[in-house]
Amino acid sequence: MMQSVVNGRREATLTVVVGSSTQQLQAVDTVIDTGFSGFLSLPSAIITTLNLPWSASDIVSLGDGSETLFDLYTAVVI
Repeated sequence: MMQSVVNGRREATLTVVVGSSTQQLQAVDTVIDTGFSGFLSLPSAIITTLNLPWSASDIVSLGDGSETLFDLYTAVVI
């Protein structure tokens, strides 16, 4: 069973484990987004630490309606 916590900013948070194809794992505290589209944003330090492989670049729509270019990486989320 997954359990979440509401933080001081009234955001629902959840700890997930992110892994790479080399079996490296790292716990990441996340904020649950009601507009979840199947992608998880990660800090570049975690991408580097896990040596996640680059997949593509794509234009992504943000919550405020603006669009920006993001690099996409492949990872496993447990």
